[in-house]
Amino acid sequence: MGETTPAPGPELVLGVDSGGSGLRIAVARAHGNACGTADGNEAAAAGAPAPARRLRTVVFREPVRTGPDGIDPDDLLGRLLPTAGSLLREAGGDGRCAAVCVGAAGMGTLGDGLRAALPAALSHALGTDRLALAADAVTAYAGALGQHPGAVVAAGTGMVALGTDLTPATGWRRADGWGHLLGDCGSGAWIGRAGLEAAMRAHDGRPGGSAALLARAEAVFGPVTGLPGKLYPRADRPAVLASFAPEVARCAAEDKFAAAILDEAAHHIADAAAAVCPPAATPTGRAVAYTGGLFKMGEPLLEPLRAALAVRLPGVRLRAADGDPLDGALLIASAVARDALRLPTDDRLLHVAR
Repeated sequence: MGETTPAPGPELVLGVDSGGSGLRIAVARAHGNACGTADGNEAAAAGAPAPARRLRTVVFREPVRTGPDGIDPDDLLGRLLPTAGSLLREAGGDGRCAAVCVGAAGMGTLGDGLRAALPAALSHALGTDRLALAADAVTAYAGALGQHPGAVVAAGTGMVALGTDLTPATGWRRADGWGHLLGDCGSGAWIGRAGLEAAMRAHDGRPGGSAALLARAEAVFGPVTGLPGKLYPRADRPAVLASFAPEVARCAAEDKFAAAILDEAAHHIADAAAAVCPPAATPTGRAVAYTGGLFKMGEPLLEPLRAALAVRLPGVRLRAADGDPLDGALLIASAVARDALRLPTDDRLLHVAR
């Protein structure tokens, strides 16, 4: 009594989220139900599949290797294939699935190896020819807004904005995401670097220095004269810079220099959102969703972001994402399995092999 008959393997889909913080793999039913993304009734009315509920999830803390030739497909497949088979069987299937979506940081520029190796490997191992390879910005978009027009700003260590009106002619519009040396303006790395610069100015006695940020920098890193040696040689320099962003947020209520940094960051994020946001597609106007660890700092950043967006995009609705990139990968896989994908396809950002 109370037990349900397990669904056959092909009714299951697999979602993969590969990024700088590790690798996550999840399985869900292809039909899904309302959980973690746009409202199920709204999605159905728009012709989109209902969001997929995760049945099982496995997390690897070690990121997939990236080398001179891009993302290492052998490293990804070595973890993905045995894990996927186990997850599918645990979810009541037979080790096969209806579709897979692999979302990966760097897919657009470093994903040639994945595009070449994954279709045949996943078809042989998981019994599906339906595969979506997506940039992490696309899975973040799908997790945040589902298959609806709008814009998403994803900000953590880096920052990227992505928008679409869902038409093939327009496709995806992207702004920033160019790394901490060329862009990522308003990101955690950007805020952390600006905060440490204000600390160094206070140490030197130059204008624009913040005594509060100097005190926090020395509490976190030790004497600031040693900061160059701790930062410049490190391969993970953006993450180290971003680790100081929460300290800037903590000081913002009492320190005008910290508050000014967050205000400028909010304007950068608003600029990126405005660059990609399509014209109003519904009577209720345009939606901009935010996602990523940077927004955990809350109102110290969100308040100036709302104010900046009111100027750059009058009438826009700023809201938190409905789900994360793994939710987005499962939603895309479910849509591909059901021939219901409405998001624009693109050789680099969202490639679908069938």
